[in-house]
Amino acid sequence: MALAGVAAGTINTVVGSGTLITFPTLLAFGVPPVTANVSNNIGLVPGSVTGAIGYRDELTGQRSRVVRLLSASVIGGAIGAVLLLVLPDGAFEAVVPVLIMLGVVLVIGQPRLSAWVRRRAEARGDEPSDGAWWVWPAVLLTGVYGGYFGAAQGVLLMGVLGIGIAQSLQRSNAVKNILAAAVNGVAGLIFVFVADVDWRVVALIGAGSVVGGLLGARIGKRLPPLALRATIVVVGLTAFVAILAG
Repeated sequence: MALAGVAAGTINTVVGSGTLITFPTLLAFGVPPVTANVSNNIGLVPGSVTGAIGYRDELTGQRSRVVRLLSASVIGGAIGAVLLLVLPDGAFEAVVPVLIMLGVVLVIGQPRLSAWVRRRAEARGDEPSDGAWWVWPAVLLTGVYGGYFGAAQGVLLMGVLGIGIAQSLQRSNAVKNILAAAVNGVAGLIFVFVADVDWRVVALIGAGSVVGGLLGARIGKRLPPLALRATIVVVGLTAFVAILAG
């Protein structure tokens, strides 16, 4: 479980989708599905935090943007956590693969789509660096998904941020890590009070994810834009196939 946490923390920091490693691992050890999902969510929070710290240089000059988008992630994460607790198992099975593929398509088409968004913003007289108007609600919806399950949350966020905000992928990745940590954190806080949490699982996943978050920051920051985009696409497609197969 701890090794799965290391792998998940690394992947979450670079791209996202670390849940696709830890969740099946917990099921293999006999942890009930809902308990595994809840405990995994809480356990991955420390790794998200260390990954965000590893990207602190790329966050320079983005304070107001991060604060604004954090509100969307917190609200979305809370809604997603509540949905997990009240909806029947498998309610999102038809939606999750579609969302993941949407994130992959957005990342693939990001250069052209972001250029089109910037041209539209400039034509309206908006400041492109502030991001398109739809980024906030899109981040909120991504937070809902992340609070509910979370696999490939990072892929979706990178698609949204890469297209809607005029900046490098590495700077968007830094913001993505902060937002993902917020979603996992608020969902985890809700789960602590109202869900069945296996704290041994949380401790093992958490310890591993801290190491993975630090490793992921070192690896991700060294990837050139094309390699980072390719990594996101590969992980997203893997998530799509894994969820369909499951």
